[in-house]
Amino acid sequence: MRILSAFGCFACGSLAVLLCAAAVADPAINEPPAKPEANVSPLEASDECVLSEECIDQYLWSVYERARKVDTIKVQEQIETTVKKKGKSRTVKKTITKFVVEDFTWKDPDAAEKAGMSVAQYVIGGMDRAFTVRLYHLFRALDDAGLAPGMTSGFRDDYRQSITSGHKAATNSSYHGGSLRGGYGHGLAADIVSVKGETRTERCISSQTLWKWIDAHGKEYGIGRPYLDKDPPHIAPIDGKEYADKRGVNAKLAKKENAAKSRVAKAAKPLQALRGRAEPKPL
Repeated sequence: MRILSAFGCFACGSLAVLLCAAAVADPAINEPPAKPEANVSPLEASDECVLSEECIDQYLWSVYERARKVDTIKVQEQIETTVKKKGKSRTVKKTITKFVVEDFTWKDPDAAEKAGMSVAQYVIGGMDRAFTVRLYHLFRALDDAGLAPGMTSGFRDDYRQSITSGHKAATNSSYHGGSLRGGYGHGLAADIVSVKGETRTERCISSQTLWKWIDAHGKEYGIGRPYLDKDPPHIAPIDGKEYADKRGVNAKLAKKENAAKSRVAKAAKPLQALRGRAEPKPL
């Protein structure tokens, strides 16, 4: 188990477009950006950092601290409405979907407290060691490119996953660190955004630029976005099971199998129709 004792010294693709549109429409979320509470020292921002596990973890923690833990999520709500049918009015229930702003700042601290850890030990320490090294190099490159990366989510255990909103995996199967994936120390996913911009709308636009950069250059660091626009902030190792299932070899094989089944089904329909016509009708 990695103990991050040094941390005590530190005081949106199609869906993305919709979320940014929601940000523009809601003036309540045009708040100023969060100020980083942790400054990265020259050592932490140098290649020497890869020689120190503690240094890498401190840098990742500073990237996590940069980002506000705020998201725009889709919520379904049932309302009653009056409709007329054949001249008669009646009340029916209708389900509507709307975008709401969720502040989930409390969730990681709550999960960390239940686990008996500091937030840094929980969020950063729960991720796979090799993955944190890749994240370090990726974030350094994003910083150098002026894209100001911020991490909104690292490790999540089953409890933390159970209180997650929006697009998510089953409680125990999250690649962030669910019990079926190995639990603490085996987290192989993170959610990242850009903290560049004075308002949330501006930061949403910057985040889209950041995600496109990852699509173009992420493979150089062994990291990609498995779900693309379905879950824009989510990143994972490109040689991991999650990426393989969603965008790698496994996904391509599944797509070919589905296409083959579809062709067989289409070819079978005319044959079934001909057989039906050829059958003698009862006298």
